[in-house]
Amino acid sequence: MPERVIAQVMNIGDYSDVQILVAQAGEEVLREVLTHAEAGQFNERSWAYWHYRLDLADVDQVPALPVRKFT
Repeated sequence: MPERVIAQVMNIGDYSDVQILVAQAGEEVLREVLTHAEAGQFNERSWAYWHYRLDLADVDQVPALPVRKFT
């Protein structure tokens, strides 16, 4: 599942990892991964960073992290 690997790099990768990821996958793919993220794939810091970095949120307008729903 490449989306999970991309999400992991987005969440815990260092600057060099992120630069390679953006060059290889492109920002549109990263937007898709972020908008379809599952609960637990991102920490708060990475979630906010990527929303700002990919122009998906204005300042103080980052959506809430995804949560697990038990039925």
